[in-house]
Amino acid sequence: MPLIPEEPQIHEKAQGPRATPASGRTAPTPRPVPGPRPAAPPRPGRPGPVRPGPPAQRASRDTAAVEPGPAGPAAPATAATATEDAAPTTPQIQLIPATPDGALDAAEEAVDLLLDSGRTPGDVLVITTGDAHPWAAHELSFGDAAYWAQQDVGDDVFYADAAVADRAASRAVVVVALNGGPEAAAVTALAVAHSRAGALLIVCGDPQRINSVLGAGV
Repeated sequence: MPLIPEEPQIHEKAQGPRATPASGRTAPTPRPVPGPRPAAPPRPGRPGPVRPGPPAQRASRDTAAVEPGPAGPAAPATAATATEDAAPTTPQIQLIPATPDGALDAAEEAVDLLLDSGRTPGDVLVITTGDAHPWAAHELSFGDAAYWAQQDVGDDVFYADAAVADRAASRAVVVVALNGGPEAAAVTALAVAHSRAGALLIVCGDPQRINSVLGAGV
């Protein structure tokens, strides 16, 4: 009989050479190489590492700064600009009807409204024609120099009597309280207030008396 060739034995496909140490033990499977570790979170109460910011972007040639050349002569001011600079400012006048007994309270309410609207205390000057404001009387008790020093600081509302109001500095808003006193005091107070007010003049008192004084050329 013819011999049947022996079927070849099918062996499993080799998985590749295994690393075998010299001692004959199977080598352990190599661990994967770890990648870069993420930055550790900062500890509570301690600041984490400060990372450098991106490098400053350099200006391109198109946006590079151009050094200015020699400056030419300044252009002369126009006639319109010179006229505007020389023109004096006229304050807006607001009348608040009040009796001599209530004029000071009306002035205080006006000051509160000014401060609530955004005016700073140093913008306001209050002039009285009768009794001095309690603040002025208190500051004058420390001496004339200490009283006027408060005006020089300029961080609070300043109160002055009509008799010394001509020493008061100009402020954006001047409030006049016609709270009594002779007619001459009202005339002096309104004249000084009109010259010291930069933007607004508020007068608290009898409207007829105010209009008569203002109409006299104040």
